[in-house]
Amino acid sequence: MECESVSVAPLVLLSVLDHFDRVVMGPHPPETRVVGVLLGEKVGGVASVKVTNSFAIPFEEDLATGVWFLDQNYIENMCEMFRKINASEQLVGWYHSGPKLRRSDMQINDLFRQYTANPLLAVIDVKQTGAGLPVECYAAVEQINDDGSATEKFFQHLPCEVRAEDAEEIGVEHLLRDERDQAAGPLSVRLTAQLHSLQNLQSRLARIVSYLDRIGPGGDLPANHAILGKLQDVFNLFPVLGDSTPLQHALTVETNDELMVVYAANLVRTIIAFQNLIDNKIQNKKLATATTTTTTTTSPPQTAST
Repeated sequence: MECESVSVAPLVLLSVLDHFDRVVMGPHPPETRVVGVLLGEKVGGVASVKVTNSFAIPFEEDLATGVWFLDQNYIENMCEMFRKINASEQLVGWYHSGPKLRRSDMQINDLFRQYTANPLLAVIDVKQTGAGLPVECYAAVEQINDDGSATEKFFQHLPCEVRAEDAEEIGVEHLLRDERDQAAGPLSVRLTAQLHSLQNLQSRLARIVSYLDRIGPGGDLPANHAILGKLQDVFNLFPVLGDSTPLQHALTVETNDELMVVYAANLVRTIIAFQNLIDNKIQNKKLATATTTTTTTTSPPQTAST
């Protein structure tokens, strides 16, 4: 069973950011990255992976030659200590600070197969400036060539989300309390989140357009029918907004129905308000009449003076 979804805890993102800040402080080239181990659990066999913790590992890499070094003894010792603290957490994969995949990632991923059958790779962008999630998850899968002569591996992108438990969400909120604008109201926060979502959607659409241009006539990439099938499924979900008279009629009818409900609700509310006003006036008139009658009855009779 292949992994279908991945959920990453905010604690993992904060730990990776702290790891990067501690290691890269100093005369390091801009391409320097950090590597660590992901801990968590697999839900439903391996259908879903829940990443709840992580730890950093010593890692060195020569960008010119592509030679890298990773301390396996350190990984084994740390996993043994974490197992004593929480036996339910197991090694599910590894991470690096990206921001994109690199040529040596497949070799490092093969090394982690010694600890877990299907290691998960999380590429965490610690210098993210745009909208969207700062983490992308991948899994290595094998692909058979058309002639069936050999197999080759490639990284398959996995759906990923950032999910926190109640206690962890409170802790993250406490850590980020100084980063938020306290003067911003709920409407400002919602508009900001919506703006970031639209910017993320725009960037994704730009990537789709760039990919389609590169596989088109004169492009430098071969067409991938699996990706084109996914894009066609997305396009099939869009409504037909051309010269579609039935769709326009359906949208008009639905809009009129909603406006009719709003109009009827406002009309009923106005009638009830008028009725309450009339009842209030009647009650005030009765109360004033009763007060006048009582005053006339209880007043003493006047005597003529001699």
